[in-house]
Amino acid sequence: MVAATALAWSPRRGYHVGTMATFPGGSAWAMVRDVAEGYLLLTERSFRQFDRADLDKLQFELDRKLRELRGEQAPLDDLSAIQLRNRRLQRLQTAVMMTQAYRMKRKT
Repeated sequence: MVAATALAWSPRRGYHVGTMATFPGGSAWAMVRDVAEGYLLLTERSFRQFDRADLDKLQFELDRKLRELRGEQAPLDDLSAIQLRNRRLQRLQTAVMMTQAYRMKRKT
């Protein structure tokens, strides 16, 4: 699907139509961060605006954030930090499964 367009100005070409970011928050990294924090809930409709390249970027950032979170260890006596880490991991793992299911369904 084609991204939203906006009128932009550049010194070389003057005014031209460009594409706007399709990710909520402006980038795949920001979208993944919002998913991990619980500010953004992913559904199948969330993926409809993305093309194959955008889904690749999102999948890469989800995997990267998961590796980063798994590498961080909370102190064993800090239960609230452990719960927060586990909630973030669960949100991201769910987003990974939803992304993979959507890609299998659409064959992208």
